[in-house]
Amino acid sequence: MTATDDTAPDTSRAPRTTAPALVSTRRPRTVLAMSRETGDALRHEGAVDRLLEVADLAPDLLVTDFADPAAAPALADAEVLLTHWGCPPLTGRALTAMPRLRAVVHAAGSVKHHITDAVWERGIAVSSASAANALPVAEYTLAVILLAGKRVLDSARLYRERRVRYPLLPYYAGHGNYRRVVGVVGASRTGRRVIELLRPFDFTVLVHDPYLDDAEAARLGVRRAGLDELARRSHVVTIHAPELPETRHLFDARRLALLPDGATLVNTARGSLVDTEALVTQLTSGRIHAVLDVTEPDVPPADSPLYGLPNVLLTPHIAGSLGGELGRLADHAAAEISRYARGRPFAHPVTAQELSRTA
Repeated sequence: MTATDDTAPDTSRAPRTTAPALVSTRRPRTVLAMSRETGDALRHEGAVDRLLEVADLAPDLLVTDFADPAAAPALADAEVLLTHWGCPPLTGRALTAMPRLRAVVHAAGSVKHHITDAVWERGIAVSSASAANALPVAEYTLAVILLAGKRVLDSARLYRERRVRYPLLPYYAGHGNYRRVVGVVGASRTGRRVIELLRPFDFTVLVHDPYLDDAEAARLGVRRAGLDELARRSHVVTIHAPELPETRHLFDARRLALLPDGATLVNTARGSLVDTEALVTQLTSGRIHAVLDVTEPDVPPADSPLYGLPNVLLTPHIAGSLGGELGRLADHAAAEISRYARGRPFAHPVTAQELSRTA
């Protein structure tokens, strides 16, 4: 596990990116590579129009297959590839069609789905918008932490079923958000943004991250904890670690059993970090609660108990950027293209070395 889930420098406050104030007169030849659905969403939000201010691109050209003959002329001239969700892998064969390519600017988070060793071998610079995508994930996390403490799902369900106000004080014994313990797993960019958002509240924040030292923990205003200790002490555990071989089933049956009765597990990272079968067992017993924006598999089977359990909030991977928030990602990418056009290094570069241990 690593302290960062992206390759930009660690900061406790992720930048709020806007369209670049300094725009070079040079507009590098740029091609959009992503799924059709993603491209349509960017156009709907007006993001492509803003990209035209810094990049020489054909707004109606969207490459979904690097072997498509119709895309060949544009790819042959491309200096920058602006990628997003659904971009095909940049294999050596694909790159032969892009002899002038010097940079890949990803207007989303992880680049693991399309950046291959061939990209590094050719010395192509890579940037990611992980910093921008961390913001809505952290906001979602803060919201569900606060709602979990107030037992909003349970309260709404009981109110809907009984249509009367039940005795509040006995029911809420042990609940509420005052002086509760929140355990943050992973001092990643998202994890650090969550920590920042939690500061105004009366929480004790524990953090587990093997790369976090005491000095940095003190700067963040948190307490370091081993993962088992964090699980035992936390009223809410929120996961912000990368998906790596060593983090698979980080929360397995043994560790899930350490969570206190009534605790809530929040996962906005990757479904593989939690043993789904073991989690379902715990949830079916009613002992703990869960907020799951990601699962393994990505879409649970139609007969999965997760859809119907009253102690589960299951959402379809919405914590990250969507709707109008895609504009933030595009503005982040535009700022990076502007830096590239002016001969400056990316503000949020991705390197091969760091990618091997990040999301």
